Amino acid sequence: MKALNKEADERLLVEAAQRDPAHFAALYQRNVYQVYAYVAVRVSSREEAEDITSEVFHHALANIKHFEWRGAPFAAWLIRIAANAITDRWRVKAREVGNPVAEAAKDPRMEGIEQHAALFQLVGRLPEDQCRVIIARFVEQKSIREIAHELHRTEGAVKQLQFRALERLRADMEAANG
Repeated sequence: MKALNKEADERLLVEAAQRDPAHFAALYQRNVYQVYAYVAVRVSSREEAEDITSEVFHHALANIKHFEWRGAPFAAWLIRIAANAITDRWRVKAREVGNPVAEAAKDPRMEGIEQHAALFQLVGRLPEDQCRVIIARFVEQKSIREIAHELHRTEGAVKQLQFRALERLRADMEAANG
């Protein structure tokens, strides 16, 4: 039931953004970490990940009126845009060094886009402290010590938050996959 409400909320946000692009900010806030995480593990630097993430949201905002529901979360559409942006970057880099881009440059993990989107939605459902730790640790790639300092907690407390979050994510993923 909670998943249906979340999907309905997301649908309302998309429809609002389609009517008035000023409402796109809510979709950005809801999905930016998911897109950044997807991009960050596929590019060579934090700066490049930030640039591509920015491109994804500029493209999505420009094309929000063309978005159609097809049974996948909105994040899956954003991830698809990100995958295309990464592939475009690879092509540009290949041309710069004089190497043709092989068809193999296509991301073989594209088949798992919906799984990635589902995982990031599950992260968003974690309690606030656990969510902050997971994002800081795995998206922003911060150390336990850095996170503890930011949250004004001990390193042991941060490790415990991370452990509980990962256990909950594992259980939620297993439940979702049957």
